[in-house]
Amino acid sequence: MRTIVLASGNPGKLREFRELLAPLGYAIVPQGDLGILEVAEPHDTFVENALVKARHAAELSGLPALADDSGICVRALGGEPGVHSARFAGEPRSDNRNNAKLVRLLAGVADRAAHYYAVIVLVRHAHDPEPLIAQGRWHGEVIDEPRGSGGFGYDPHFLVPALGRTAAELAPDEKNAISHRGQALRRLIELIREDG
Repeated sequence: MRTIVLASGNPGKLREFRELLAPLGYAIVPQGDLGILEVAEPHDTFVENALVKARHAAELSGLPALADDSGICVRALGGEPGVHSARFAGEPRSDNRNNAKLVRLLAGVADRAAHYYAVIVLVRHAHDPEPLIAQGRWHGEVIDEPRGSGGFGYDPHFLVPALGRTAAELAPDEKNAISHRGQALRRLIELIREDG
């Protein structure tokens, strides 16, 4: 197994990455297991934040590093919460408070269109001049009442109209097949294969 450090401590992301990369022979180790703390995400774009996280983890671990930055972008809110999705309602991070704020801001708003966006970055080493970068988008809409017990983040409020279910109502393999992160990870796998 080839080891890659994941620049995240999010258990939901760790589970998804492990499920999708294990068949390719990659062992994913969360940075916290190596004593690496999270780094600040000061940028206004997903790709810049993902690069900062990947380079930080690679520098401190000496291993290739994988990082993603993702969030929900709501059309009626001009793309917010976007890169601020994890901390939308402030610190400490709370999925429940984030969801409550989102639903509150959309009260009385007819346009509920939203999409999840994910960018995944793989650096072979901290100063990799050619990081592999992949992205994915998953379209849906925000609903007021949460449904489902799976997933994490905004999943209970993210309705996939074609399925009539929220992201939190999907089985993990079903979600991975269509989600923003699943799309980005499949593209990253293509890039890894092309890279040799």
